[in-house]
Amino acid sequence: MSGEKSYVLGTQDDEITRLALQHAVWRPRASDAWRRAGFTAGQTLMDLGAGPGYSSFELAEVVGHGGRVVAIDRSRRFLDHLEARAKALGLMQLETLELDLDERELPALEAHGIWSRWVYAFVRHPRRLLERAARSLRPGGVMVMHEYADYGAWRTSPACPEFDAFVSAVIEWWRSSGGEPDIGLALPAWLAELGFEVRSLRLLSDAARPADHVWQWPAAFVPSGLRRLVESGRVTEQRAREMRSAIEEFERAPNAFQITPTVIEIIAARR
Repeated sequence: MSGEKSYVLGTQDDEITRLALQHAVWRPRASDAWRRAGFTAGQTLMDLGAGPGYSSFELAEVVGHGGRVVAIDRSRRFLDHLEARAKALGLMQLETLELDLDERELPALEAHGIWSRWVYAFVRHPRRLLERAARSLRPGGVMVMHEYADYGAWRTSPACPEFDAFVSAVIEWWRSSGGEPDIGLALPAWLAELGFEVRSLRLLSDAARPADHVWQWPAAFVPSGLRRLVESGRVTEQRAREMRSAIEEFERAPNAFQITPTVIEIIAARR
């Protein structure tokens, strides 16, 4: 699409489908965090880095027709998907804004809450974005964030050297693109410096087996991740095939499981 501002993982149909699966796996934890943060009917909420809008639709149901949700993303393709579904669902309280989070000021919403998941890890200037997001909150407004704190914790049993090589290649590629996969380690201190009260910190990780629902989230990333590594020139097609074959062999191993990348959940209120 001409003018489309894409992401490291792209914005095509296969990525929209993968993000739907990812959201389905993470929905219970997101909903629980929103509840503990006090997100409720009638509020104004921001979905920062909304992507195709899977969280936005549910936040719109939380605030109801008397509330407002502003979904912000840089990808016009993602926002087209979001807007079409919002119209079909009759979610008139859901608005969109096309905006590059590294380049422009956020709207002065006086929001009650801001939700973000795996956003600060992908921008070039996460501290600046956090400062701009803080200005969009009213006093007492709450940020709820899910970000990686240890992406390298993604491991397998039995051990699979090709899987470890894949994870290492993803981390290197991510950082070379201007992001920081373990940005969650820095966010609590930055929030405190910006005058926030950090109300809750939780680490979220799973030991997942192939039959578990959560297994599907990291497993779905492997083929798209390998494809992007090849497209970026970071691994050859032959090496990608070797990695894929070894990972599939691991998945068939008796008693196989994987430890998912460690996510930190942050709930913080603006003083």
